[in-house]
Amino acid sequence: MLDVVYYSVSAVLWLWHTAFAALLGSTSGLAWVLAVVFLVATLRAAMYPLFLRQVRNQAVARRLRPEIEALRKRYSDDKQRQAVEIQKLNRENGIGVAAGCLPMLGQGLVFLALFHVLRSFDRTATLGHLPFQATPTPLTPEQNAQTPNYIFGAADVQSFLNAKLFGAPLSATLTGRPSVAIAAVAGTLMLVAAIATHFTARAAIARQDPAAAQLPMLNTMTLWVFPAGALIGGALLPVVILLYFVSNNAWTLVQQHFVHRRIDAEVGAAAVASAAARQHSAPKPGVKPGTTRRPGGKSRRGRG
Repeated sequence: MLDVVYYSVSAVLWLWHTAFAALLGSTSGLAWVLAVVFLVATLRAAMYPLFLRQVRNQAVARRLRPEIEALRKRYSDDKQRQAVEIQKLNRENGIGVAAGCLPMLGQGLVFLALFHVLRSFDRTATLGHLPFQATPTPLTPEQNAQTPNYIFGAADVQSFLNAKLFGAPLSATLTGRPSVAIAAVAGTLMLVAAIATHFTARAAIARQDPAAAQLPMLNTMTLWVFPAGALIGGALLPVVILLYFVSNNAWTLVQQHFVHRRIDAEVGAAAVASAAARQHSAPKPGVKPGTTRRPGGKSRRGRG
């Protein structure tokens, strides 16, 4: 089942590498680096509508909070009715649970697929399974160099294995055969990924609901534990996976900034329109509610 996702991700990566290899040469390590970066951009751009809808839902949920609290008080003795009324209110305002889960699910699948495809360029250890194989089988370096990787041919596999970023092979890890170049490149990427993870979490926490703010342990984990995990666990990951993390986190940080600005502008415009509508429907000075003025200045009380 996941092979569909694996082949889809590898196809996008293959297209970008083919394009950059045509400009920079088939043996260029920069072509692989740019292919990974643009793969992240392509996949995140495809998921942008889901992310935008998620942020809109969060903004609507903040606006509906007083009404939800009122429903909770009204039906405090009937939890089932309370849940039904809150679901009804959310549904009437276009809030869906799936909209909040789909971006995370999509990113999880993309990461799993990208991790598997990139790791499968080097199958000299017991990594993920080969296409149509039930059991992972380690290959010798010679076998690995001659074995296609999803839609990548043997020549592409050899090109990837020879690709380097500032002298560090893209398939290398700090726990493998470290060198000064590998330590410098991997260490820098790990540090940048951890910093980006921290500031992404900080931006999200700054806009979270007050109810979520009551969970300081969760906030501590997102602010410090997850970045520390990226910093420590990065030693086990190939340079190319670290490159993916940096690209993905950078995209998330920038996307958060622009999407939140857009949603804030929409919320502000909606508030202005709502205030204008209330002002238009309010009775004019000197006219009591429930009365209308006849032409000529006389007024009559509306029928109740």
